Amino acid sequence: MLMITTKGLTKSFGKNQVVKGIDLTVEKGEIFGFLGRNGAGKSTFINMLTGIVIPTSGSYSLLGEEEDHNAIKHKIGVMPDYSTFYQSMTALKHLQFLAGVSGKKVAKETCMSVLAAVGLEGHEHKKTSKFSFGMKKKLGVAQAIIHDPELIFLDEPTSGMDAESVLQIQHLIRSLQKQGKTIFMTSHNLDEVEKICNRLAIMKEGRIIKSGTMEELRAFYRSNIEVKVKHSAIPVRDQEDLEQWLTINGRDVEMEDTHFHVVVQEEKKIAEIIRVLNRIKVDVYRVEVDEPTLEEIFLEKERQE
Repeated sequence: MLMITTKGLTKSFGKNQVVKGIDLTVEKGEIFGFLGRNGAGKSTFINMLTGIVIPTSGSYSLLGEEEDHNAIKHKIGVMPDYSTFYQSMTALKHLQFLAGVSGKKVAKETCMSVLAAVGLEGHEHKKTSKFSFGMKKKLGVAQAIIHDPELIFLDEPTSGMDAESVLQIQHLIRSLQKQGKTIFMTSHNLDEVEKICNRLAIMKEGRIIKSGTMEELRAFYRSNIEVKVKHSAIPVRDQEDLEQWLTINGRDVEMEDTHFHVVVQEEKKIAEIIRVLNRIKVDVYRVEVDEPTLEEIFLEKERQE
């Protein structure tokens, strides 16, 4: 089932077009990562999907509903990046109030459980005026999930948090996915997106410039694959021929007694290297492949654009 579908979605503020014709689908049960620098249009895109901003053109559907979003709003949870709270209300009162606004009253025990899940255990009765930025972010996540929605939008859910809190929220996001929830999240933390997202899209200047799984993006941008092979001794008679073959089929060849390094442009070259070593009766002990990280992919695409 498609939880999010957009077709030619645009948003302009005066003469400034911020979102420029986005076509996107998100499947049920995915953790979908949305990447882009500040000003790329990510938050505006989410604001259109969640009803905060009206699109200039195009269409979108959530949970299969294209028009009557009032019928499904209780199935959607939103944590905007600019979460603000009533300063005189406690964390517990906030959740009880916001759950009621969504149309689903929840028990005090449920609120306490959700606050514990986001790392606010022991702060249930503290007024949000006393909350740090990181604590407000946690309450924002709690706000998004308190009414047990099917589709959850998280805008920079871990920014401003300490390392321990980041791990706790990442664990929570994974557990929500295991419950069958769909999570659409933006993040500046490329390592986080690479670690927990099933698919992702990279946005620049209002357009999606590439989307897919991590492996699909690696395959698309992979041009330099570093291969390190640990092996048994190479017969003297074959050493020169092997080095010449590696130089023809790769580059930056570095050979030592029991291992060598080579850079190739195609993954299939790795299999050819192993076959060559087998032919000259050299045992392969280990093959290490250095693949591009999401950060490298993101920065490379930025440079290309």
